[in-house]
Amino acid sequence: MERTLRYALTLLQAAEDGGGFHAPSIAEFFPPIVLFAGTPFALNRIMIIRLLVMLVLVLFVVLGTRALKVVPSRGSSLVELPFDFVRNNIAYEILGEKDGRRFLPLITTIFFVTIGMNVTSVIPFLNIAGTSVIGLPIVMAVIAWVAFIYAGLKKHPGAFIKNSLFPPGVPWPLYFIVTPIEFFSTFILRPVTLTLRLTMNMLVGHLLLVLFFSATWFFFFQQGPNLLSLFGVGTLVFGFAFTLFELFVAALQAYIFALLTAVYLQLSLAEEH
Repeated sequence: MERTLRYALTLLQAAEDGGGFHAPSIAEFFPPIVLFAGTPFALNRIMIIRLLVMLVLVLFVVLGTRALKVVPSRGSSLVELPFDFVRNNIAYEILGEKDGRRFLPLITTIFFVTIGMNVTSVIPFLNIAGTSVIGLPIVMAVIAWVAFIYAGLKKHPGAFIKNSLFPPGVPWPLYFIVTPIEFFSTFILRPVTLTLRLTMNMLVGHLLLVLFFSATWFFFFQQGPNLLSLFGVGTLVFGFAFTLFELFVAALQAYIFALLTAVYLQLSLAEEH
């Protein structure tokens, strides 16, 4: 703890002395428009990254599945591996084979879009996640929420809303307390938590990576060759380690988002409704 405080004080002192260190800020998530400025199709760096990821995902699916065989080749096996993971470990595991097959396209799309947008945070020249700005996570959370409502209403058209707000077996006076809680947790909190969990993880991860590598650049190239340059070795090691950790977080958040989508669908389809 003492070393961390000493390091932070060193950076702050360097910034005050005009040493050239620039700490990351929230402004990085609102970059300037670079294409089609002044039109409804204006694009900034993050939006271009999102379009690029979508193009890569489409090419991955089209090229990877155009020559599928009963006995897959090595290349086909690598393509099928993530699809099999989503199908067997998320969709079928949570929803069962019948309902899992119904909602497999949705869950698979959410998983691949999330992991594709997340990993751009560590790709050179991109260096920021497409999910680090709240717009895309909101869209995916709303789609998952709409699927949850749709599945419940279709499976239990007369009981889904009623049993969600008025759980059976609760004494009726307690509904004055239980019903508002159930409404907030079921219909409001779920999409909000899906959105914030993904956005905050990728936002904080980007800020930490920028901090480590900006400090490395400062200590190695702007501070000059002196004892403070040794701090650059530490920030470089931490930056590399955190890059690996960020890759893990990118995959984990995609898994969690897809898993929670499947869990919410399972809850809406449960016979208790």
